[in-house]
Amino acid sequence: MIPLKLVAANDTFGALVALGEVLAANQAVFITAPEVNGKMPETFGLADEVADSVGLIVETSGSSGKPKRVTLSREAILASANASQIRLGGPGQWLLALPINFVAGANVLIRSLVADTQPVLMNTSVPFTAEAFARSASLMTGGRRYTSLVPTQLARLAAAVNDPFSPSGQNDFLLAQLRKFDAILVGGQAPQDEVIQLLTDLGVKIVITYGMTETCGGCIYDGIPLDGVQVDLVGNRIEISGKVLASEIADDSGTLQVGDRFITNDLGEFAESGELRVLGRIDRVIVSGGLKISLDRVEELARAVPGVAELAATAIADQEWGQRVGIVYLGSPEVADEIALALANDLGPAGKPIRVVRTDGVPKLPSGKHDLQAIKRLFEEL
Repeated sequence: MIPLKLVAANDTFGALVALGEVLAANQAVFITAPEVNGKMPETFGLADEVADSVGLIVETSGSSGKPKRVTLSREAILASANASQIRLGGPGQWLLALPINFVAGANVLIRSLVADTQPVLMNTSVPFTAEAFARSASLMTGGRRYTSLVPTQLARLAAAVNDPFSPSGQNDFLLAQLRKFDAILVGGQAPQDEVIQLLTDLGVKIVITYGMTETCGGCIYDGIPLDGVQVDLVGNRIEISGKVLASEIADDSGTLQVGDRFITNDLGEFAESGELRVLGRIDRVIVSGGLKISLDRVEELARAVPGVAELAATAIADQEWGQRVGIVYLGSPEVADEIALALANDLGPAGKPIRVVRTDGVPKLPSGKHDLQAIKRLFEEL
């Protein structure tokens, strides 16, 4: 048995040191939510000691309302870090822009340790801004440079690149910093196609990742599994196997031993060229008027409407249709009708939203993902 050390998410340097001890097989780590006024958050159900094989225990963000504790072995996190390093082209310096109590942020520290490089640490306890990102990126000195972001952060960077007051029409300092990265990993949820296209056209190197806490974070880059990871489809559900899998998953209903294969709740298909296409979560498909409608597809189509800055879709119970689409968005007031029209034209009456609500901000979890439960409650309270 080895000790389980608790580290607060806003003690980034302490977490980096603690994770170094994890890789040396001296302890395991659980990164809590940030300290408040110097006081560690209360945690329940954690043992003082764990099995020698344990490296990291991560509490998921619970976007669907059910947080879980996922146990990742030392072998799994090392397999993930090494496979990522190989795919990206070699060891490099990382910029931390995500909270470290979630797997993507913790991975930045772990990959820095594996690469034997000093990460540049943003203050993830304050709201993310393009200015702070560019300033932090300018401090990087590594020959190869990497970072991990969620789509909302990438969208803010894309918006900030345009500067009408600059002679070039662009924020030259920000764009120069973005172009210095050998890879900007984006995951957590599907990014906006137009954001990816804009930045790619400007010479920014973006890698779209797919994975989850149960797979040590992103394990599929641009549709191709990392070395040592295998992807299959069970029906149309994505199944992942390989050394990156978690050891066990615990929630209120008990503890599940993962084994050598993990069937996700995501739907997928393979392109003719072999890349995996993620179609969305199985629990994000509603039945409206007898027709199946993917809420992820709804969001993809609605985000393409000019004037939409951010958007999320949810299901609304309806006596006649069974379920209808509800939309909450951040953007111009006049585009609500355009959103409804675009969805009706593409998906038919079943996909046309029954409510389109403009908001000052789409509810999010600390991880940066949309808070699906809070979004659903918005419509229940109307």
